[in-house]
Amino acid sequence: MVFSTVIRRASLTVASLAFRASRSPVSFRSGAVSAQRLILGNQFGSRGSVISFSRFSTESAVTKTTADENLLSVLESEIECAVSEEAPDENVLEEKPEGFPFEIIDTPGERTVLLERKFEDETIQVEVDTTDCYDDDNEEEQEQAEDDEEQESSGKIRIPMVVNVSKGDGVCLEFGVSAFADEIVIDSLSVKHPEGSDNELAYEGPDFDDLDENLQKAFYKFLEIRGIKPSFTNFLADYAANKDSREYLQWLKDLKSFVEK
Repeated sequence: MVFSTVIRRASLTVASLAFRASRSPVSFRSGAVSAQRLILGNQFGSRGSVISFSRFSTESAVTKTTADENLLSVLESEIECAVSEEAPDENVLEEKPEGFPFEIIDTPGERTVLLERKFEDETIQVEVDTTDCYDDDNEEEQEQAEDDEEQESSGKIRIPMVVNVSKGDGVCLEFGVSAFADEIVIDSLSVKHPEGSDNELAYEGPDFDDLDENLQKAFYKFLEIRGIKPSFTNFLADYAANKDSREYLQWLKDLKSFVEK
């Protein structure tokens, strides 16, 4: 309470002086000098003003130190929890499922994982956003489910991916894909041209669902033989969860390191 009173008194005094100076015929500079003299205690008061501001600075420093120490304590506790409860399973990083054809390019500090492979004369790249993999659990759909089988299928792991299939000329097919444990769903399809080419207004085609059914089936087979299969979804979900845990732990450590400086 004393600390708050000192601040309010100091603020009201300086504000009052500034108001009087603005209404006086003397110059703004004179008002500023008067304010300075008041603060230093040379004319309008004792050295009590200096002591009050000094105390304000000291208490502010103590408050900052206390807040930083408290933040460090909470960060250390969170790091311990992350290590013990969300520790990455290194086996997931090493044990790829049988027939998994992609090389995993996992750059620390990035939210995405890149899968890459060569398939005859094609380069196939799959970008997986590890922070956007989730359990697609719709409560309303569960309530409307008529039996246990429908209830079980209403909650699924969904992994959104961007699949690029390119050849030597730089043109590629880009698929927006949702990978579930029991199926692959193509959300979009477009033809991408190399950067710098004059195709900003290029026709991107209709919605994938509007394509002829036989054409849709042909594209699903096109992706399947290139390695985009639902049998890999659970592995990718586990890998994404592990990466998210690793990145979260490193993020906490980076925060702690900054506060400690």
